[in-house]
Amino acid sequence: MERDFDTVIDRRHTNSLKYDFALEFGKSEAVLPMWVADMDFQAPRAVAEKLEAVSRFGIYGYSEGKDDYFYAVYNWYKKRFGWEIKKEWMLKTPGVVFAVAMAVRGLTEEGDGVMIQQPVYYPFGNTIRANGRKLVNSPLVLREGKYEMDLEDFEKKLKTGKVKLFILCSPHNPVGRVWREEELRAVGELCLKYQVPVVSDEIHADFIYEGYQHRIFADLGEDFAANSVICTAPSKTFNLAGLQVSNIFIPDFQLRRRVYREIKKTGYGGLNLMGLTACQAAYEEGEAWLEELKEYLAGNLEYLREFTREKLPGIDLIEPEGTYLAWLDLRKLKLSRQEQETLIAERAGLWLDTGTMFGEEGEGFERINIACPRGTLRQALEQLRAALNTFAPLR
Repeated sequence: MERDFDTVIDRRHTNSLKYDFALEFGKSEAVLPMWVADMDFQAPRAVAEKLEAVSRFGIYGYSEGKDDYFYAVYNWYKKRFGWEIKKEWMLKTPGVVFAVAMAVRGLTEEGDGVMIQQPVYYPFGNTIRANGRKLVNSPLVLREGKYEMDLEDFEKKLKTGKVKLFILCSPHNPVGRVWREEELRAVGELCLKYQVPVVSDEIHADFIYEGYQHRIFADLGEDFAANSVICTAPSKTFNLAGLQVSNIFIPDFQLRRRVYREIKKTGYGGLNLMGLTACQAAYEEGEAWLEELKEYLAGNLEYLREFTREKLPGIDLIEPEGTYLAWLDLRKLKLSRQEQETLIAERAGLWLDTGTMFGEEGEGFERINIACPRGTLRQALEQLRAALNTFAPLR
């Protein structure tokens, strides 16, 4: 194996948001962090080696990607998803959330409705509100342990909510759905009908479990491509979030120009040298590492699945189809929000993302990051089991 994913690496005192900022977030320094979506694994060796070479060179001036950078990204998406991008479609940004904000600003006006499907990645809602737009929610529906889109409600909101933009999370964070082609086509056709562009956040596309397949929204047809902004990044796939590099694809010239104008207004001038270097190295030489990682994560998921079923009465796993984030359903425990926080943070000593961060529909849920050594996952689940056995409201 290229990496030993079982090795526990001490990340404390490295300015890690995940490990070094518990006090700033109102948590105890003793909590075991299983929250924000970065991994406790080292990136592929090729990435580290290329970054080391750039570091040793010692000159860190202005930088930009050339054709070899583009073709590294092009080849990745062609090989793994069958999607052929064009160079003129690409805008490089420091992150997907930044790109989403630029799309919100460029494709809507203040007061316009921007639709999301809660429970969903919370920066979407924060970005909509911070830019003076109206958040329009078409909630996902949980049926027999699986989330689905409510197409009737979706169209109703398009009609009545003055919606000018739809933000799609695909694969979905936090509920782990990998949308089927017919689901994507259904919402895509409704957005075409009502002339609503689609911003599709596909940052988790490389993490799909066996039996499922990710479809790039823009690859469903020319009409869908012309009505979409596709947000990608190597950050989740290769654990590069701190290097701030994302690749955004907007096939339609008019949409692309409107988003690009907003980017220019920020004064943002281009990716940093380390981000460019890491992205290219990862896409050119990181595939074997990723396949080993995916196998390991599948093992982590199986461990979580069995542990939850056998040792965590009252907690159900919403079966993920993709991502390395798991959505835990605690509603059977019938806890108040404060009791749930006490159980997780104080009694179990865990730092998870509480479900209400993702919208009111997340009431009674918790999101846990399983991209860690199995020993860390085992420790977290054992702490949760011990807390369940002693927590007063449950006795």
